[in-house]
Amino acid sequence: MTFGDRGQTPNSTPRSMTLLQDYVSRQAEKRPDATAIVYGPKRLSYGQLETAATRLARTLREAGCRKGDRVCFLYPKKPAAMVWMLGILKAGAMHVPLDVASPAARLKRIVQACEPRVLLGASNVGPLLVEVLEGLEPAPRVGWMENEAPAGLRAAFTLADVARAPAAPIDPGTAAQDPAHILFTSGSTGTPKGVVITHANVAAFVDWGLAHFGLDHTDRVSGHTPLHFDLSTYDIFGAYAAGAELHVVPLETALLPHRLAEFIRDSRLTQWFSVPSVLNYIAKVGALRQDDFPELRRVMWCGEALPAPTLIHWMRRLPHARFTNLYGPTEATIASSYYDVPAIPDDPKATIPIGSACGGEELLLIDSEIHIAGAGLSPGYWRDPEKTAAAFIAHPSKPGERLYRTGDLGRVRADGLFELIGRADTQIKSRGYRIELGEIEAALGTLEDLRESAVVAVRTEGFEQWQICCAYVPQDSSVSASQLRKALSRLVPGYMLPARWTRYDALPRNANGKVDRPRLKEAFSRVEMELQT
Repeated sequence: MTFGDRGQTPNSTPRSMTLLQDYVSRQAEKRPDATAIVYGPKRLSYGQLETAATRLARTLREAGCRKGDRVCFLYPKKPAAMVWMLGILKAGAMHVPLDVASPAARLKRIVQACEPRVLLGASNVGPLLVEVLEGLEPAPRVGWMENEAPAGLRAAFTLADVARAPAAPIDPGTAAQDPAHILFTSGSTGTPKGVVITHANVAAFVDWGLAHFGLDHTDRVSGHTPLHFDLSTYDIFGAYAAGAELHVVPLETALLPHRLAEFIRDSRLTQWFSVPSVLNYIAKVGALRQDDFPELRRVMWCGEALPAPTLIHWMRRLPHARFTNLYGPTEATIASSYYDVPAIPDDPKATIPIGSACGGEELLLIDSEIHIAGAGLSPGYWRDPEKTAAAFIAHPSKPGERLYRTGDLGRVRADGLFELIGRADTQIKSRGYRIELGEIEAALGTLEDLRESAVVAVRTEGFEQWQICCAYVPQDSSVSASQLRKALSRLVPGYMLPARWTRYDALPRNANGKVDRPRLKEAFSRVEMELQT
């Protein structure tokens, strides 16, 4: 099954018939002056959020947006971007967040794939937006969310037009089973994959999360992960559903452990949710104090494995907090399983389970590979029936239902809890990002200075957990690794750039004539071990 513009059926019957924008509308009606979003000294109330988003929705409708249209936005994670997300949903469209740290070439591929009706931008993204739009056919209309568009951009509307739009509600024409957004992840062929997520997919997890974690209007929730990363979906809509405050972590703070710790203290956060590498980094530099963050009740992580020593470090210093490991790929919406850690692990070498299925979800082990079924399953990949059919298969015991093949290897313990063993393919997770090594190779293949190349990943003791390594054969001996890295940086995001480069006269090959990747991985692993001794 694929997913296109119209006429698609959802994965399964949702447990909630909520549209995501309804969370804010309800809070704005009951508690219009309550704080919805905090960003530094700035605060946005639920009433202000509702009004601003409705005006944008009406402006998007005037620009031609209708049910099922896509609207991309290119902007850092700030309150304005969250207003845009909500306004897009209110217009009945799907929002497609674009990573401002990605090179223009990659963003252009995403925009070409989803063919948005409108592309929103503001502030210093102007030059990048001009580069993305150059030569693009069909070109989306541009909504410049400041009063005057910069040189080189022809705007269909500006923020001044939005401010003049009526604030009366409009009917988006959408249902819970319609798509809310498309999240583009790394693709093995070099083209990012668009995962379609419906309102019902998100609402199912939000419903479960609010009940399981007891989230309510007194909570102050972290907003750390980028908007193109699906963990942010629960931060945002979980907070809206509960009427809580969403405290957005400023970009200049997000990667600095001591600043992050200070942010948690100053914001008096009650819930933290991030990828494990952030928790690991904070622990490694000693940014945690004993009995720190007295109001922090929940610490959650998802996206990769958290080392037991890091968990022990946090639990010893925060005995008052509850710690939960969440697991699930983007294709299954935020998370599909959870493990509430009952006590500080005794063994620093212990594996932290991914636990049991969340409500409405199902985990199965087939030939040692983890498969997922349930309310969170995406309808499929955007306009890609082949990838959808390969990844989403028929449920073996429930006619009419599907499973998602995660590519993760696992096992079930004697107590019934699931454990994650590793990946079955060349996909890795580093710092919470899911990376297809094939996408990096595909980008390298476009460089004229390279004769051939291969990318492998080796385990590392660093907080990123994986080190991406490139073996390459240059066209000319004068070509350096630094030149190749600079050229590659224009094609893939920084988190995909190989950290190690080794030049070969010819890449090693196996008996079938294919590049001998195990041999390359062994060579890079050997050097990594030597560096650690």
